Amino acid sequence: MYRKGKLYFRYGTMGSAKTALLLTTAYNFEERNMRYLCMKPVIDTRDKKNVIRSRIGIERECKWIYPESDLYEMAREHFREVGGIVDWFLVDEAQFLREAQVDQLSRVVDDYGSNVICYGLRTDFKSHLFEGSKRLFEIADTIDEIKSTCSCGHKTIINARIDVNGDIVSEGEQVEIGGDDRYIAVCRKCWRNRSIEQAGRNMLPFEE
Repeated sequence: MYRKGKLYFRYGTMGSAKTALLLTTAYNFEERNMRYLCMKPVIDTRDKKNVIRSRIGIERECKWIYPESDLYEMAREHFREVGGIVDWFLVDEAQFLREAQVDQLSRVVDDYGSNVICYGLRTDFKSHLFEGSKRLFEIADTIDEIKSTCSCGHKTIINARIDVNGDIVSEGEQVEIGGDDRYIAVCRKCWRNRSIEQAGRNMLPFEE
């Protein structure tokens, strides 16, 4: 019998409870005796290996995804291990996937009828798309935004990187792992206003 799966992308800013949603979804699958597998890129080293952990304290074991991992072959190997097709794959921090790995997940959906839900950020601290997120926007069957609210009341859009003084950082490598000490989620207007305020504060006074 032909199985029809979907590739989902559920994105939101930092602190929007993406990981908590993934973990509660896994719990629901477990309660209903549905086969699933949690996965996560190895680049996120904040938690101990092979664990997805939410800020609210819940966690679950996962398969580690390396930059060189072929996710299509990983899925096939897992099918052999459990003796059948897995209904659902849940991928945390999907923005860190390579483009080819997103394509490999889409092949798992198309060839085996499994469902793949990818949770992740849309953009980096400069508001530019991550490689994995960009590809998911291009080929995912279903795209859902997990919304959260800025301190001003507007929807958060920007994952702003901050320094030890709480000032917004505009330069640096795209990937820098961190939590509340390094990032704040803000709306576009607050991000712009804070950047302008900082620029004015850092200007040298005019001297005659």
